[in-house]
Amino acid sequence: MVASYLYKPQKGFTIIESLVALLVVSILLAAIAPVITLSVATRLQSRRVELATQAAKSYIDGVRTQKIVSPVTTGSTSTPIYQYGAPTATGSLTCTANSYCTVPTGTSLFCVDFDGTDACEATSPIDMIVQAFRSQNASTTTTGYVLGVRVYRSDAFKLSTTLSRNNATGNGEKVTQKSFTGGAGKRTLPLVEMTTDINDIVPKYNDLCTRFPGGCIN
Repeated sequence: MVASYLYKPQKGFTIIESLVALLVVSILLAAIAPVITLSVATRLQSRRVELATQAAKSYIDGVRTQKIVSPVTTGSTSTPIYQYGAPTATGSLTCTANSYCTVPTGTSLFCVDFDGTDACEATSPIDMIVQAFRSQNASTTTTGYVLGVRVYRSDAFKLSTTLSRNNATGNGEKVTQKSFTGGAGKRTLPLVEMTTDINDIVPKYNDLCTRFPGGCIN
């Protein structure tokens, strides 16, 4: 009879079992990796939309309280406000925080600095550029006007292309970025687009009617 202390059965995992375990773990990681990527990308995109909304509202409040000079670019009362063209990125961006950009020029681009550098850089992932446009000439202060804003990521301006806007073809298409995405999001699309009425005095009904093509229907 063999003494019990001389009998030692094999214990632990075999090499085959270890390899199978590694294979199972690898399959699980491969399965959940896209979910994790989508979750992180959506969270970042939601944050961008939140910052863009904050930038748009801050700009509108600044214009309404006359802390920010109204945009110098003008639309026309005969042209719908939404048809105002999107800005063209030139590959460079010169903007001081809380002021209008000097490069690119001619499109009333306003810098909202979120990373604390006192400027908007074309390399910043969180700085926002507000494009502002209006329905009437800047000299029209008694009847008020419609103010439109589009908010783009500042890093969109490191490209050399015309950025996108809603209803660009006149078919009512909406290209504003969603709060969920599977990647970094498309830089050329606006994060937020909105309009509002700006009145230095209490407007009359006829003043409101003149801001819309075709006027009001009585």
